[in-house]
Amino acid sequence: MNWEQLELNPRIRAAVRRAKMKSVREVLCVSGLDLQRLTGLSRSDVQQLLTATASSYRSYPPVPALVLHRGECRRLESGLRLSVGCPLLDELLRGGLPVGGVTELSGESGAGKTQLALQLCLSVQYPTLYRGLDSGAVYICTEDSFPIRRLQQLIRGQSCLRSDIPPSLISRTQFSDRIYIEHAADLDSLQVCLSQRVPLLLARGLVRLLVVDSVAALFRSEFQADDWLERNKQLLTFSSTLHHLSQEFSTPVLCINQVTDVFNRADHSLGPLSSNVSPALGLAWANQVMVRLMIRRLQGTIARGDQCSALRRLEVVFAPHLARDGRDAAVWSEGVRGVSSSD
Repeated sequence: MNWEQLELNPRIRAAVRRAKMKSVREVLCVSGLDLQRLTGLSRSDVQQLLTATASSYRSYPPVPALVLHRGECRRLESGLRLSVGCPLLDELLRGGLPVGGVTELSGESGAGKTQLALQLCLSVQYPTLYRGLDSGAVYICTEDSFPIRRLQQLIRGQSCLRSDIPPSLISRTQFSDRIYIEHAADLDSLQVCLSQRVPLLLARGLVRLLVVDSVAALFRSEFQADDWLERNKQLLTFSSTLHHLSQEFSTPVLCINQVTDVFNRADHSLGPLSSNVSPALGLAWANQVMVRLMIRRLQGTIARGDQCSALRRLEVVFAPHLARDGRDAAVWSEGVRGVSSSD
């Protein structure tokens, strides 16, 4: 679809052409602020542009065509899931993360994204009887150093968090030995990691979970506003690599994402209705994700013994097999747990 097919003010069309944007697809991964800089339009004009662009894709599901393949649908229906380590959160996700496919977890700083990712790195090591995958995890850090102290604290708290698992099994599991940590400071090193080292670990059966923390960091830092076309190309290449690894090795992929402010709620159907932020990288990235989750901090706090935690909310933004719903949660020393009404 091109600009002539959208109901836009001629002045907005002219500004878009001056920015050398030839089709509506080319704005999918450009943020509102970047669009203002590229086109010179006002905030309200950019809002109209985003509304028209989003409406043109409203009839399409926010899921890549790849995951709608018949084999992937069968895998979703098979029920094989990776538990997040909490029955209440697993109930929200119908058992946990699907095996095969890319799951995005977005949220503001301090919301608990890395906490959940670390928890999954431990959960994946349990046998399938306990909703694990009996393998390790590879954790790719693109911005901060790996939180080794928090991981060690979570390992010590496994007997408290996972009361469903025999203590003897927990005590003999060498959790830290089965988490492979990679650091990627730029897109080139990330691509080398995903094309060489990660496939080797997967092929040897050493890992069954891939975590990228975070996907937005490199794409935001390496490209200027005028480089949006090259960024879009690199983003789709990165996404294709993740899907290939996930499908070939039946491995869940978890991508942690940052968030960006939104103009108003009507413009962002792919973001949570209860938040004033939306996942970064735009619609181009959203269409590469099978499951989009968002975690955010609430105003209240909850106490338990000598511990106190800010309330969180884990929400399903979209997924082909899940209802759009949410569950309150809290972060304790042993990990992230859902909060029930009795709590």
